[in-house]
Amino acid sequence: MPGTLWGWFTAGCVLLLAVGTLHYLENLDTTEIPRMEKDLSTLQDDYKRLNKSCFILGATGETGKALLKDIVTSQLFNKVTVIGRRKLPYEDEAYKDVVQEVVDFEKLDEYSSAFQGHDVGFCCLGTTKAKSGEAGFIRVDHDYVVKSAELAKAGGCKHFNLESSKGADKKSSFLYLKVKGEVEAEIEEMGFDRYSIFRPAVLLVDRQESRPSEWFARKMLVPIAYMFPTAFSVPITTVVKAMLNNVVLQNNHKVELLQNKDIHMLANLGTPKN
Repeated sequence: MPGTLWGWFTAGCVLLLAVGTLHYLENLDTTEIPRMEKDLSTLQDDYKRLNKSCFILGATGETGKALLKDIVTSQLFNKVTVIGRRKLPYEDEAYKDVVQEVVDFEKLDEYSSAFQGHDVGFCCLGTTKAKSGEAGFIRVDHDYVVKSAELAKAGGCKHFNLESSKGADKKSSFLYLKVKGEVEAEIEEMGFDRYSIFRPAVLLVDRQESRPSEWFARKMLVPIAYMFPTAFSVPITTVVKAMLNNVVLQNNHKVELLQNKDIHMLANLGTPKN
C-alpha cells in the first residue's frame, strides 16, 4: 500500500511539473502584436486596394499549399506567382490567374527574372535530413532559401516572410536548428523593408508525405494541444492565417520574430472572444 501511494505521489509530482513547464512555454518569448486601428476586414480591404503582388516558394509543401489556397481565396493580392522546380497542374478555376515560374534551384542566378516585380515574398521552402541527407538538407533549407531571398531583394521585394522553426539558433548544436538560425540571420542582413520570421512548433497536419516520427509526435500532442494550444504545436492553417493577417497589419518593426504563441495570436485577430 505505501508503495502504491508513493507511486501516485510521484506521478502527481511529475504531472504538476509537466503542467508548470507547459504553462511556462506558453508564455515564453512572445512579441507584442500591434493594436488594430481598424477591424480586420477593413484592413484586408484597404490592403487589396494597394494592388500588391506576391510570390510563394515551396508551394508543393503542406504550408505552401495551404498558403496559396488562402491567398487565392482571399484575393488579397493583385498578382500571385508560384516559383518552383516544376509546373503544377492546378485544375480549379480559382487558380487560373496564378503565374508559375519554373526554375532550376541549382542555377538560380539564371532565373533572376522570376523574382522581379513582387512586393511580398513568402518562403515555405524546406526538406528534411531524413529525406535528402545532410548535404541535401543544407542545400535546400539554406542555399536555395538564402539565394532566393537575395534575388527577391534585388528584384524589388519589400516584405519577406520566412517560415523557420521553433528553437532556431545559429549557435545550436543541432543541425536543423542551426541551419534555420543561420538562414534567419543571413536574410536579416539583406535589409528588407520588412522581414517577418515565423517560428512554428510542431506543425499539425495530415501530410501526404509519410514522416513516421512526425505522425507519432502529432498523435502524442493532440491532448496537450487541447489543454495548452500554444506550447508545443500549431495547425498549419493557423500558421497561414497568421501570415496573411500579419501582412495587412501596420507595423513599424523592420524585423519581426514571431514565436509559436505569436502565430496563434495573429491567427486569432478579428475572432470574437467567447
